[in-house]
Amino acid sequence: MTDRAGFRDLLRMNAEEFEYILNKVAPMITKQDTRWRLAITAKERLALTLRYLATGESFASLSYQFRVGESTISMIVIETCEALHQTLKDEYLKTPTTEQEWLDIAKDFHHKWQFNHCLGAIDGKHINILPPAHSGSTFRNYKGRFSVQMMAVVDARYRFSYISVGAQGRASDAGVFAESDFKQALDSGLLNLPAAALLPGSDMEIPYMFVGDDAYPLRLDLMKPYPFRNMEHQQRVFNYRLSRARRVVENGFGIWANRWRVFLTNIMLNPDKVQKMVFATVCLHNYLRQVRSDPYTPAGLADTEDENHRLVEGTWRGDGLGAMLPLQPGRCGN
Repeated sequence: MTDRAGFRDLLRMNAEEFEYILNKVAPMITKQDTRWRLAITAKERLALTLRYLATGESFASLSYQFRVGESTISMIVIETCEALHQTLKDEYLKTPTTEQEWLDIAKDFHHKWQFNHCLGAIDGKHINILPPAHSGSTFRNYKGRFSVQMMAVVDARYRFSYISVGAQGRASDAGVFAESDFKQALDSGLLNLPAAALLPGSDMEIPYMFVGDDAYPLRLDLMKPYPFRNMEHQQRVFNYRLSRARRVVENGFGIWANRWRVFLTNIMLNPDKVQKMVFATVCLHNYLRQVRSDPYTPAGLADTEDENHRLVEGTWRGDGLGAMLPLQPGRCGN
């Protein structure tokens, strides 16, 4: 796969970006030749893994194309995903822990989405899996499918600043948040969020916060929409502004799943392996978003707004992403 179109369409990146990733993971995935056979090269291992993640093709199909056994493909994919996560996480999947890092994110939300003091948008999705043996209904979600849940916080540029994956499909949305290490870090102050500050042009001191939908609890550091049917004008304006800020997490998930289409399939692997795939692809997503890769986020893929600030939906919304269920609908009253 040496042509530019091959890299763009099947690996979600250009040749230069592929080489950067290869240089990162090669020391961890290079195998030695033996007296009986030549080892599959690091380049082939990475290309095979990216092809699987980007297309969701079956191991049987990839086995035919790459002339590698299905069990070997399964092993290569998981080993390479582990290497991707380990080599990229410190740079491309790092939850902010300093006040300045959070303030930089809040500045982005202010300039791009006109929502002050926002530190990220939170949401979650179900990922369909092969349930572990003897797990019963533990992983069966509210639609009757077997899944694990992924909760994430996304910044103003559609990059993931925190993810948690592996909660059993039957767990409630509020339960996933309540049990997450993200909530524990919030409660204990480990994230070093900025102190409350004045809103621009006012004498009102407001805390810095994350935004979510009605499924999440209302807290000083987590804001959600007004739930009333008959709202005053100011409340409607607030909900509109919050909706614009929260849209970043919809787009973060949308771009990620559109580019790594394996997550739109029923993944015939156990939860531990799926978790490794999620961490690897989120690291890749953040890297490719940071370098503004054209193959990864082509024009029109993400939502945009016209000159009148009306929503122009990104193409990811009409691209079969209904296969990824949102977390279980419902209200959290506190």
